[in-house]
Amino acid sequence: MNKLAQKISDSELEVMRVLWSIKQAVTLAEIRKTLSTNSEWEDSTIKTLLRRLHCKGVLKQEKRDVYYYTPLVSEEEYEEYTTQILINKLFQGSAKNLVASLVSSNMLSQEDITELRKMFKVGDNNE
Repeated sequence: MNKLAQKISDSELEVMRVLWSIKQAVTLAEIRKTLSTNSEWEDSTIKTLLRRLHCKGVLKQEKRDVYYYTPLVSEEEYEEYTTQILINKLFQGSAKNLVASLVSSNMLSQEDITELRKMFKVGDNNE
């Protein structure tokens, strides 16, 4: 599990989501444009978040004609880290208890359950 993932705050996560969605080195202008659809952050706020993420080692900053930013933590690494924290915190480290909670609270559709069954059967020699 990537230890850098634990360093990402909620606000910084919004910036990381932009970087993950674009999947290539991105400029401040591109980040601002993407964030403008659901936030009213000023350039200075975005720059501060980028600087913090760079200082934490979560993203790479490369100077060309302008700065380009690339994530050093993948979305999958971040999701793995936060899922493990959730499971540890709420379900005493038991992924089975998490799934049981989702099933008992009707948060999974029948399609979700069917898909999960298929996932659990992968590698099952008893088919």
